[in-house]
Amino acid sequence: MPTVAATPITPPDQHVVNAREAIEPIYEKLALQTESLVLSAALEAGWSSDEATEALAALRLQDAISNLGRTA
Repeated sequence: MPTVAATPITPPDQHVVNAREAIEPIYEKLALQTESLVLSAALEAGWSSDEATEALAALRLQDAISNLGRTA
């Protein structure tokens, strides 16, 4: 019968970084990739770079306001 080696689990109080510190670089990378894709799609659709940037900023603001309303 095959055996499985025990995987050590680090208790939460001994973690080197917290969850936010671990997730933040991935979140930022995905946010930049998403922004790039959205802006590229808008430019391909014929929007000017200023229009696309302004629309993305408006969406971000709307999302932030929505998120603040959920946490308040």
